[in-house]
Amino acid sequence: MTDENVLGRINELVDEEHRLRERVVAGEISSAEEHDRLRALEEALDQCWDLLRRRRAARSQGESADDVPTRSVGEVEGYLQ
Repeated sequence: MTDENVLGRINELVDEEHRLRERVVAGEISSAEEHDRLRALEEALDQCWDLLRRRRAARSQGESADDVPTRSVGEVEGYLQ
């Protein structure tokens, strides 16, 4: 996976978020459905941003960004900032 792949996934998730908001406004889905899906999208976005930051940090330390694994949602959402 490359940084471009991660950024592409981020863009896909953001586009899906926009479509989801349009669908709730149009009455195609309920607010509860929107809320559940938004939570999943936000978690996926957090994973992507975490991975991108850690890949960049690895490169800045002279390490291979390709060796940086994606963290689980629980790990990404659970650590303190």
